[in-house]
This record gives sequence, structure tokens and C-alpha cells, in this order.
Amino acid sequence: MKEKQIKLINRAVLIRLSYLAAFLIISITWLWFTLFQMPGKSYQGELSPLSASETALQESVQKDIQIIGANIGKRNYSYYENLQATASFLKSEFQNAGYTVSEQKYNIDNQTYSNLEVEIRGLKLPNEIVIIGAHYDSAFSSDGANDNGSGAAAVLELGRRFVDKKPSRTLRFVEFVNEEPPFFWTDNMGSLVYAKRCKERKENIVAMLSLETMGYFSDKDNTQKYPFPLNYIYPSTGNFIAFIGNVKSSGFVKDVIKMFRSNAKFPSQGAALPAQIPGVGWSDQWSFWQQGYNGLMVTDTAPFRYPYYHTQEDTPDKIDYGRLSRVVYGLEQVINKLVE
Repeated sequence: MKEKQIKLINRAVLIRLSYLAAFLIISITWLWFTLFQMPGKSYQGELSPLSASETALQESVQKDIQIIGANIGKRNYSYYENLQATASFLKSEFQNAGYTVSEQKYNIDNQTYSNLEVEIRGLKLPNEIVIIGAHYDSAFSSDGANDNGSGAAAVLELGRRFVDKKPSRTLRFVEFVNEEPPFFWTDNMGSLVYAKRCKERKENIVAMLSLETMGYFSDKDNTQKYPFPLNYIYPSTGNFIAFIGNVKSSGFVKDVIKMFRSNAKFPSQGAALPAQIPGVGWSDQWSFWQQGYNGLMVTDTAPFRYPYYHTQEDTPDKIDYGRLSRVVYGLEQVINKLVE
């Protein structure tokens, strides 16, 4: 009798263990395909010579970063005049390209801060809105050439390239203020002020790309770091551009990286990760997540690669303009797909 009971108990234990093993396998498989598995393949091999379009883009972006990250330099609440000068420069350049610039102004401690927006109204789906954005302030006493002069200049250049196009969806280019401390992840963060207004207006934001610290690359081993356990999944050479979203934005991340890999011969990595992992929510896409919108960050991974992050050494000479131009050109093709 005891032997029979023991056999029954052992059988029950084995069944439960089998269910547990099946659950773990299914969960791990789901996590892999949802969070890490991206369509297409990252480009490998020698980079081809810059095209004429990429060369022109490189020259334009380099000129703008020189102005933002050197001629103006430090720009935030402590360097308020420089922050205003940056906003004036960006506004003037958008106007020179043919746009009407809308300013979303708000006050903090008797000082006025502005998000800058330009819009191309969609012809067929005007209520579906694609946003390409970046913050233009810098951290602490940093000149912020890469963080985030590279992103702000890329948004400006992409705006120039789309000014005469007739998209099906509405396309907005937005320069955000106050992403850096002490406003980071607070109600006074410029992109959160903007995203809240989108939500209040019941705007249908179908895609948001945050361009964040995009210009530093290295072909040396062990130049790319990650928060654990991502170091076991992704390459240790910092020569790629990354597309990072939260779990809710998983499908959007996959769509965007597929578009990029189909149109740009440049190394790329992507992931849709829990926002609690360090770095995942460290830019303006976070603000749109708070309002329930899909969004992702396009980045060189900032502090996980860039040794001059948030320092006075973040100057224009640290940027690889050739590779940055390839990334921005690839993003131009992605945006074409998003708004068609």
C-alpha cells in the first residue's frame, strides 16, 4: 500500500515539475521573442563610402552641432541665456527651412522655457501623428555636443529634408527643453509637458522617436557596456545604433528596426525592455510612455558607451560625423515609411 502511495506521489510530483518546466520554457521563449528577437540582421562588414546625400547631411549636421555644442555650449536653467540662444537658433533654422514654428511656453521660477514644434499636416490620415523629437538642453556644466546636440541637430536636419514632402500621416518635429536634471522625470520635464498636452487634446500619437546621444562609435572590443544581464545578449563593441523601447512598445520597436535594417547599411541593435532597467527610460520617450503612447529611443547608448557623458569633455570633436550621418539618413527612410 505504501509503495503504491509513494508511486502516486512521485507521479504527481513529476507531473507538476513537467508543468513547471513547460511554463518556464514558454515564458523564456515569449520573453526572447518579445523583448530581444528583432527582425532582419544587423549590418556587418565594411561601411560603404558616403553617398552624396549622406555627405551633404554630414556637413549640415556637423555645422549645427558646432553651433549648439561649442559656439553656444552649456545650456540649461543655470545657463539660461545660452538655453534661450539655442531655442532661438533652432527656431530660426526651422523658419529658414520654410516652417511655421509653434512654441509651447511654460514658466519655472519666473523663467520661461519653450518646446518648439513644426508640423506637416497629413493628407490622408491627418489625425494619426508621428513625432520625431529630441531635447536641446545640456546637463550641468557640459557643452552637450553629443548629449544632446547630436539629437537636436538630427531633428533639425530631418525637418529640413521633409519640408516639401506630402505625407499621409501628420508629421511633427519637436525640440524639447528641460530633459536634464533637475527636471528629469518631473512635471517640468519639457517632453512630459508636451506629451500631457497631446493627451489632453486626445491626439492620436501613433509613433514617437526620441533621438538621444547618437554620435559616438568605436570599433574596439569592450567599448560597450550594459546593465546586467544584457551584457550576455548584446555585442561588446560599441559600433552600432540602438533602438530601445518599453515592453508595451515591442511591436513598434520591431517595425522600426526592420525599416532601418532594410534601408541602412549600418550596425543596429534593438530591444523592448522593462522601463525599470537602467537606461531604458532615460530620455524623452519616457514622457510619452507615461501618457500611454508607443515610443522608442534611438541612441548610441550614452553612459553605457560614451566616456564623456555629462562632462565638460562632451565637445564636437568627440562625434563621428560620418557614422552619425549614416544613422540620420537611415532614420529618414524609416520616417518615410512611418508617414506613408
